Amino acid sequence: MLSRTASSLYWLGRYVERADFTARLVEATVRLDALSARPAGEAAWQSALAVSETDEAFAATGQSVTQAHVARFLTLDTSHPGSIMRCLDMARMNAKAVRTALTRDAWTSINRAWLLFSTRSSPGGTAATIGLVEAVKVETLGFEGAMNRMLRNQANGFIRLGQAIERADNTARLLDVKYHLLLPEGERIGGVIDRDQWTTILQTVSAVTAYRWLYNEGLTPANVIDLLLCRHELPRSLAGCVEEVVEILSLLAKRTGLQGEADRMARMRYARMQKTNSRQVIASGLHQYLQAFNSENALISAAIARQFRFVG
Repeated sequence: MLSRTASSLYWLGRYVERADFTARLVEATVRLDALSARPAGEAAWQSALAVSETDEAFAATGQSVTQAHVARFLTLDTSHPGSIMRCLDMARMNAKAVRTALTRDAWTSINRAWLLFSTRSSPGGTAATIGLVEAVKVETLGFEGAMNRMLRNQANGFIRLGQAIERADNTARLLDVKYHLLLPEGERIGGVIDRDQWTTILQTVSAVTAYRWLYNEGLTPANVIDLLLCRHELPRSLAGCVEEVVEILSLLAKRTGLQGEADRMARMRYARMQKTNSRQVIASGLHQYLQAFNSENALISAAIARQFRFVG
């Protein structure tokens, strides 16, 4: 496989995953905003900007932090790389470059998601916004389903690798922002707003039902952190993503004969993750842990690019 093709497939996976995550983030924030009394609603949208790392870009627009402004910024605004529209643009561009490596279903899902946004200028009110992001989720799930029906070849591996790297980054940022920024000053930990926000996190990573299956003592921050950090059964947990990266790199090594720095870094991270205890992480500093995790995730992504000689 050409290095340029591998790069396009990898970034296709990353951009589709990013679009899906942002859609889930917007949907969960809309619901949290509807349930919260002011000023909790504004804090919820500010946190959504922080999670997507678009808070500085939004501040530069001079707009107030409201559902209408932030929802449009995160869905349709193409002036920054964090919007759903921009992610779908980039996903479609990469998909076109590797069209022959994709099945018809995979291409159709990406193209249909892009078409949902290409003629829109505003996400509309609450109901329309939820409808729009739900449609995006349907198409990205369709893409994921198409991936599961593709040959387990190099193309499939590079897309899944990009998805796993992106998913780990998203979950770490989501958890980090919640732990430090979401709870409004003066609000009681364990109160209604705090509970709603932790529930929103579970909704964003599709883990509400998983939480209920794995924990019997009700909703607690410590258990949510444990689920998103250490439970490999959850595909969007850090442990699940770390394990998946190792597995995919091993498969790609067999198919390409390329093995090196990225494999070593991924295996070392996996070995550390197996020994990670969420209670110890909280006690020693969750923020520092998550910051270090995302820094290492970026280094592994860069190592992947070097190992497989990505270009462009």
